[in-house]
Amino acid sequence: MQNLRTVSGARNRYNAPDAFSSERQRVQDILTSWFWSGETLRSRSVSDIVLSATLDIPMPPASVLTDWQRETSTHMMLEVGDVEAMPLARTLMRWKDYASCVRAAADWTRSLALPGMLDSAEVALMACRGARYHHDAGQYGGAAFCNLFLSEDKGLDVHFPALDLRIPLTRGTALIFDTAQPHAVIQRHSTRFDAAQFAPQADLTQIFLTWELPIESAMLSGALGVRFDVAAPSSPTHPDDEQVWLNGEPVTLCPESGRWLRADRSSSG
Repeated sequence: MQNLRTVSGARNRYNAPDAFSSERQRVQDILTSWFWSGETLRSRSVSDIVLSATLDIPMPPASVLTDWQRETSTHMMLEVGDVEAMPLARTLMRWKDYASCVRAAADWTRSLALPGMLDSAEVALMACRGARYHHDAGQYGGAAFCNLFLSEDKGLDVHFPALDLRIPLTRGTALIFDTAQPHAVIQRHSTRFDAAQFAPQADLTQIFLTWELPIESAMLSGALGVRFDVAAPSSPTHPDDEQVWLNGEPVTLCPESGRWLRADRSSSG
């Protein structure tokens, strides 16, 4: 394992929507994730902690790289900015060292006092050609993601705009982060997501493994500093499904800038 690091961002750096009052922006912005816990919709805080390291993992063999390229360019027709699932079975058959990647990720989580966290979590193989600013708490509000990147450095970063945090993507980059924390994959010298920067002829596809980790695990919530049932019980309004609120109001993200917008706004900024 190389360059182990734990990164924590400031809790008051969220980009409030333009429509929010200046008085509200002077106080600490509060993000709340509503998520399903069984049949119960619960509220929780959104972690500003990103756990990150560069792990020593083997290079995929040429047969696997060729299969990934064929899948993303021919079968999937992977579009710029999208994150899509890849067939994992073929990679398992062609890559005898795949298990060492999983073992490296498991060893890393164990070093973070998260032993066995990956053992019961389902793993998926994913691909992206950049990624628009988004959060995943509308579907995975009860989870954190653990991602392990398998591709070489192609000049791309994972950017967490609310934390002013950029992490270069290279083979072995490992991350654990809150699904409700906004993020994107952008060019290293860019300040926003711009599809024009991903030319069709350029090899800018990143392949990675991802695990869904239960945010209600005491070990994980403790490591990320997540608090539960943070919404006032007497609050007159509650959502009907998983979503993210900023200062008590539902919000969405501008996919190009990562700025929070009111949920009923569609403009990008």
